[in-house]
Amino acid sequence: MGTMNPFLRTFLLTAALALAAGAARAAPEPSDDDFLAAKAAFERGQKSRLDALGPKLAGHVLESYVEFWRLSARLDTAGTGEIEDFLAKWPDSPLADRLRVDYLKAIGKRGDWAAFRPMYPPPAGEDVELTCYALQERRLREGALALAAAKPLWFNAQSTPESCEPLFTALIASGGLTPADRRARFRLATEAGNVRLAMSIAVNLPPDERIGNREFAQAERDPAGALAKADVKSRSGRLLVLYALERASRSDAAGARASWDKLRVRLPAEDRQYGNARIAYYAARQLNPHANDWYREIAGAPLDDAQSAWRVRAALRAGAWPDVDAAIAAMLPSQAQEPAWRYWKARAAIAAGRTAEANAVYAELAREFNFYGLLSAEALGQRVEPVSTPARPSPEALALFGAQAGVRRAVKLAELDMRPESQREWLYVVRGRDDESLLIAADYARRVGLYDRAINTADRTKERHDFALRYMMPFREHFSAAARDQAADEAMLLSVARQESRFAPDIVSSAGAVGLMQLMPATARWVAKQTGRSDYRASQIADPSLNTQFGAFYFKYWQDRLEGMPALAAAAYNAGPGRAQAWRNGAPLEGAIWVESIPFNETRDYVKKVLANAMFYARELDQPYVPLTTRLGTISPRPGAAAGAAAGADTVLPIAVKAP
Repeated sequence: MGTMNPFLRTFLLTAALALAAGAARAAPEPSDDDFLAAKAAFERGQKSRLDALGPKLAGHVLESYVEFWRLSARLDTAGTGEIEDFLAKWPDSPLADRLRVDYLKAIGKRGDWAAFRPMYPPPAGEDVELTCYALQERRLREGALALAAAKPLWFNAQSTPESCEPLFTALIASGGLTPADRRARFRLATEAGNVRLAMSIAVNLPPDERIGNREFAQAERDPAGALAKADVKSRSGRLLVLYALERASRSDAAGARASWDKLRVRLPAEDRQYGNARIAYYAARQLNPHANDWYREIAGAPLDDAQSAWRVRAALRAGAWPDVDAAIAAMLPSQAQEPAWRYWKARAAIAAGRTAEANAVYAELAREFNFYGLLSAEALGQRVEPVSTPARPSPEALALFGAQAGVRRAVKLAELDMRPESQREWLYVVRGRDDESLLIAADYARRVGLYDRAINTADRTKERHDFALRYMMPFREHFSAAARDQAADEAMLLSVARQESRFAPDIVSSAGAVGLMQLMPATARWVAKQTGRSDYRASQIADPSLNTQFGAFYFKYWQDRLEGMPALAAAAYNAGPGRAQAWRNGAPLEGAIWVESIPFNETRDYVKKVLANAMFYARELDQPYVPLTTRLGTISPRPGAAAGAAAGADTVLPIAVKAP
């Protein structure tokens, strides 16, 4: 538990004095140690200990959490009155919404529909488990109508909760879920890699379609072998073939294609088209130079969002701009309106000579503060010039904001290292606020050291922005020193830290990465060895001075070994240098296309944000303007990688041609 920020202490004192005006003296706040003991008791299932601590925490800023834990520990026997009392005492809080949902599930599980009806639906929304309980209750009143409403829940690639099973069983028995519907979910589970669900569906299909446990296990163990000796005469055999094709393509689309070419001529057209699409999708993700040609074979076939996105990326890597144009045109409107596909649609329009159309799209995108907004502005020969209009709240406005119960809980939870709970409380506080209120909240968060909350809140404004809050620079002295000592770009280091930790110095990721620059312990040891820091100890890893120095060294080390390309260095920092190198194959690629075709969704998004944020940090630091297109450059194949673009690839055209 860290020391309270001085600014925070001042504001909380001001708020307390305002709330206790006229009182001779405020009662002392109950002990944080008792609160943490209550938390430990709940996590260990020590109900008696939790109940004993409860009264001692009356009046604590986090009293609601203790009461929530006490109710949760006996939710199966709690009465509706107790739940309603809690909801009335702490309304508009994440705990109130969570307790309502948890209680509805508990009474739904035991079939107490009389108690269920008045409390449903919860105002904050619901999940699939609760929806199925609600449909069970509706079924008692409406019969088949409720069953029909449950059918869309079946088409899910993930295992559904037990509350849905009675509904699905009834639908299957009544014919509401046909064998075709069951095969459709089998495909969804297969595509998602949910082997357990796929198998449970396969072994329970109608007899003429059923896949036996033994056959399924063999196809899972050796999918390439299952393809080689496939029996496609029966429907069950064809299902098994497509399952094996999916599993084989995941690791080696080219190898699966060789077997598939011999097999597909014996399959019905629908199965053949489906298999062709799955191989093309995996080939694109594996950066196979034939992926665009394989996608061309399935022109007009229905594709999901992921397949559609990779259809565009395969065409981009091949330099096939007409295919880029056609693939984006074939997307659903909701997907085609994403910034990435609007930008690449404009690029395809330039390639086709539709300059006015492209520039209109660029002009719209250039108003957005993101990767594609920056690229679009540069395509028009402009720069994104963000204008800050900060709220500049008064001390009274900040004190009033800080006195809110939800804010006080968020701050205290952060102080007690309960970061997820703090974030949920904060989101409830800022939801639905206008721009000025958001900027007051962001400024307050900055002042009390909740930098992640400050940045995320400032990012939510629609018209009025404060870029000093969006791109704040806490620990500036450490980043400046690290940039100087390691000959690194300070803007890039700040951008990496913003993306990695949101400047939370003590944060630890689920993978074990620590601190501002999210260093893995093994990486820190390696850097210490490389830099001759024999005095390094693991306990120092979160220290901002050391963390920024080690992070800067590691980033610069790989940037120097990756031809000085920031995009490659950012990819290496996030996904590892081995992967960043492996993604350098084929012909030299325009940097923006290389980034767009990074196979990992997380890394692709990370690299875009790091490079875009670095542009804004460079502006805050008054660095000379370096265009994003220059920073992206051209990504050449790694030494020893096979070069050469896909056969028949079109020439890469310039980003923009100015309209007369």
